[in-house]
Amino acid sequence: MNISLLIEFTKRDFVERYTGSLLGTSWAFIRPLVDILIYTLVFSKIMTAKLGGIESPFSYSIYLIAGIIPWIAFSNTIMRTTTSFIDKKNIITKMDLSLLRFPSFILFSEVITYVITSSFYFIFLFASGYGFSKFILFVPLVFFVQQILAYSMGIFFAVLNVFFKDFKELVGVIMQIWFWLTPIVYVEKILPDFVKGYMVLNPAYLFVSSYHDIFAYQQAPPFSYVMALIIISHFFALMAYILFKLLEKDVRDFL
Repeated sequence: MNISLLIEFTKRDFVERYTGSLLGTSWAFIRPLVDILIYTLVFSKIMTAKLGGIESPFSYSIYLIAGIIPWIAFSNTIMRTTTSFIDKKNIITKMDLSLLRFPSFILFSEVITYVITSSFYFIFLFASGYGFSKFILFVPLVFFVQQILAYSMGIFFAVLNVFFKDFKELVGVIMQIWFWLTPIVYVEKILPDFVKGYMVLNPAYLFVSSYHDIFAYQQAPPFSYVMALIIISHFFALMAYILFKLLEKDVRDFL
C-alpha cells in the first residue's frame, strides 16, 4: 500500500469515527479534553487522591492519565486491527492490497488520536506547574515499541478472526481483563509481593510502568523494561508474520 493510499485510508477512518455527529471531527479534541478534566476533578478535587512521595495535589491524576492514554491507543489498535479484514472485506476483495500492511491505517489513526490527547495532557501538566524533565524524551521510543506490539497482536488476531467469527468478542474480554491486570488505575505497591514478581511478564506493565516513571516519578524507565518490551514486540511481530504467511491464501478465500 503506497503512502497516498495510506493517508487517504487514515483520513477516511478518522473522519468516519465521527460521521453523523453534529460536531464531527471536533469530538477528537473535545473528548480527550473532557476526559482529562474529569480525571483531574474527580481524583484530585473530590476524592483528593494522592501519590505517595509526590507533593503535587495532581499527582494521582498525572499517574492515571500517563498510563491510560497509551493504554487506549494500545487497546484500540489491537481490537480494531482484529476486525479489520472482516470490516473492510469489500475493499480488500476489490483492490490488490497487501493484507499485512492494509490495517496500518488504523495504526496511524490511533497515533493521531494519541498525539491529540497527549497534547491536552501536556497542557494540563504545564498548567499544574509540572516540571518537565529530560526523561520525557523516552516517550516516543516507548510508544513506538508499544504500537509495534499492538499492531503485531492485531494482525495475529485478525487472521484468526477470519475463521472464528466470535474471536473478536474473546479479544474484547481479554483486553478488559488485561486492563485490570495492569497497574493503570491502581498503584503497583498495593499488590502482594508474590504478584509483583510476575508483573514483568505482562508486556502492558512494561510500557505503562515506563510512562509512570517518566511522568509521575520523573525518572528514566528501567533499561531492562524497555529492552524486554522491544524483544517481546518483535517476537509477536515474527509470530504474526509466520501465521499470516501460512494462512494468507485461506484468508483471502474466506473473505
